Amino acid sequence: MSLRILMVEDDTSVAEMMGMFFKKEGWEQDIAVDGVEAVDMFKKNADKYDLITLDLNLPKKDGIQVAKEVRAISPTVPIIMLTARGSESDQVLGLGIGADEYVTKPFSPLALIARIKALHRRIMMKEEIAPKTEAKQDYDIETNHLKISKNRREVMFDDQPVTDLTPKEFDLLYTMAQKPKQVFSRDQLLELVWGYEYYGEERTVDAHIKKLRQKLEKVGAQVIQTVWGVGYKFDDSQVK
Repeated sequence: MSLRILMVEDDTSVAEMMGMFFKKEGWEQDIAVDGVEAVDMFKKNADKYDLITLDLNLPKKDGIQVAKEVRAISPTVPIIMLTARGSESDQVLGLGIGADEYVTKPFSPLALIARIKALHRRIMMKEEIAPKTEAKQDYDIETNHLKISKNRREVMFDDQPVTDLTPKEFDLLYTMAQKPKQVFSRDQLLELVWGYEYYGEERTVDAHIKKLRQKLEKVGAQVIQTVWGVGYKFDDSQVK
């Protein structure tokens, strides 16, 4: 597995240390030491990077703003937040603006590499290109109002495209839409969508659901319901 990683980190010792571990994996690394440089580098070479590791505390422009600007350029590039902060609100904020993972400093280099591999592997598996011989626009899921193609990562609501979904947002919607009206707990969604034991907060799910709802509601799709004290469900049976 060959990766090109953009590491946004103002601590040069951390960046250099991770660079050595990345090199052993056969990965290439570019380093940005502040938020302004990070956004400039990504704008110029957005297609070049397979993944971004992003420190939350940065000079000139903090990690939250960097993540927002990166997401405006690419809604799908994987982002792993690296930060010395550990509060639940910081995690929810970071994940809510589009980060895929959250790793708290100090961290083990080998553990970070394992996270990177797991994240990249899941994305590659879920973004397999549909066969070129496909003659018609088949959908894996068709409900009263929603159509979802897993291969094409395509979501349609009443024939309107739902755009700019991050990988996690798409997977959450796909998971719930497979079983309309079934209530999923946060623990279930963490296990089904993140795909491994997640060392984070259940509020991670809430942050992703919030962003997913906002994008769905741009086309009028109010289809994710909160079941208080339990979790969430997909239901478009009452949509007019």
